[in-house]
Amino acid sequence: MIAVDSPAELAGVVGATATGEWFEITQERIAAFAEATEDRQWIHLDAERAASGPFGGTIAHGYLTLSLLPRLTEGLLQVGEVAMAVNYGLDKVRFLQPVRAGARVRAVTEVVSADETPQGVRVGMRTTVEIADAPKPALIAETLALFVPAAE
Repeated sequence: MIAVDSPAELAGVVGATATGEWFEITQERIAAFAEATEDRQWIHLDAERAASGPFGGTIAHGYLTLSLLPRLTEGLLQVGEVAMAVNYGLDKVRFLQPVRAGARVRAVTEVVSADETPQGVRVGMRTTVEIADAPKPALIAETLALFVPAAE
């Protein structure tokens, strides 16, 4: 975990990394995401057909894995004295390897920038989502968050 007492201290942790806990991507979660997004492609839902497909089984949507970043990075960067922290966006995302149903994933996050803005401190993070026992990660995302200091 990376922890600072206030947003003003974020510049001091640029270069720091933290690793999250393993999290299983279940077929049930994949199916729920398919319903929520109406992306019902067979590679996500049809276990029999997917078994003989290019990935040897059903896989999670890339956007499902991406959407789990808040869960996978929860608690990895803790900032005190904030009124709120908000998602500021993404600079770059690459999906490098599919996540098979039943696989375990975890996030490794590095703080890569901390810039003062009129609203607070904008933090850039590079997050790699690793797949247990896999040679390549599922994705690498460059994300931004804004930490707004609490009123004094």
